[in-house]
Amino acid sequence: MAINRAVPEINAGSMADIAFLLLIFFLVTTQISEDRGLLVKLPPWSEEPPENLQINARNVLSVLVNKDNQLLVRGKPQDLTTLRQVTKDFIANPRKEADKSVDPTKAIISLKNDRGTKYITYLNVYNELQAAYRELWDERSNIKFGKNLEFLTTAQQREIKAEIPLVLSEAESTAFGDN
Repeated sequence: MAINRAVPEINAGSMADIAFLLLIFFLVTTQISEDRGLLVKLPPWSEEPPENLQINARNVLSVLVNKDNQLLVRGKPQDLTTLRQVTKDFIANPRKEADKSVDPTKAIISLKNDRGTKYITYLNVYNELQAAYRELWDERSNIKFGKNLEFLTTAQQREIKAEIPLVLSEAESTAFGDN
């Protein structure tokens, strides 16, 4: 005689709800790290060829980084620790020297690196060049408004940055070892 016994069942109806709640919990609480790069404003795209501008060589500070991570500023070896001060002196030209920029609004920093340059070296050079501008902006804003740039209104910040515009031109990298 066959006995029909009922097989005990586990109520799994709420398992889907629990899984869904766990999924939502992990989506809400997980922080997704995003890669951060350099904030650089690129010029707008244009089909027309650029204007042929005549730039006074005295207003250009050429900074080269070769495959051996050596720094050349205007063709002379330079140490990274002095790059910021050299850049500030070039842009502001407080002693009105003939080999430095005529005016901060005319100063152009030209950065060129080799494809073999280490990324950390490139970043360190780039940071030093930008730090030179930040220090000049702070110095100018303290003279003009009595406080650092970060504490100024947006209009005041624009005014300072118009007096000392950040013009950092990056030339195309050279092939490995061709500096």
